[in-house]
Amino acid sequence: MLEELLKRHSALNECKEDISAALDLIIKTYENKGKILVCGNGGSAADSEHIVSELMKGFMSMRPVDDNRIPEYLRENLQGALPAISLPSQIAVLSAYINDVKPDMMYAQLVYGYADEHDLIIGLSTSGNSANVVNAALTAKAVGARVLSLTGKRDSRLSEISDVTIRVPETETYKVQEYHLPVYHYLCAAAEKYFFEDSSALE
Repeated sequence: MLEELLKRHSALNECKEDISAALDLIIKTYENKGKILVCGNGGSAADSEHIVSELMKGFMSMRPVDDNRIPEYLRENLQGALPAISLPSQIAVLSAYINDVKPDMMYAQLVYGYADEHDLIIGLSTSGNSANVVNAALTAKAVGARVLSLTGKRDSRLSEISDVTIRVPETETYKVQEYHLPVYHYLCAAAEKYFFEDSSALE
């Protein structure tokens, strides 16, 4: 799967090792019964929603549920989930925090409330320096969670903090985001294949 991604988007070859390391982080998170929290701003907030939608239900496969605790009708119409939360979707608490406390701490507050040492925070920032995403990453590290960042090419505050940073080979915002999408599609599809299909077919 990774080779297919790199064939379609050859410029991402320079990120190959970091993409592989990111997948390892995601797999280890779920093997340790953790969850993923995702955050970003603007288009990256939309990407946060997109990532969670691919993890929480079938993406490339139907992910049948084989759980005898669940009644038959429900079991037939549920799909396997990889637990994930999009932080930008929580508009009530976010707007309250922005209004009452500090805008640059809005995601940090949610990370503090949700995350523990089993979890992974994914921060999306084209610059890598978005203050609210950086503070979320700092809070994650403080509580023992791991951090994966998707940024543009330049070194950044997020690349200093994160366990893994995928720095796609662009610096202009929309071009960075154009690369983020195929990267996270690969990561979600590969995680799905590992947990619900054939883990030997990831390459």
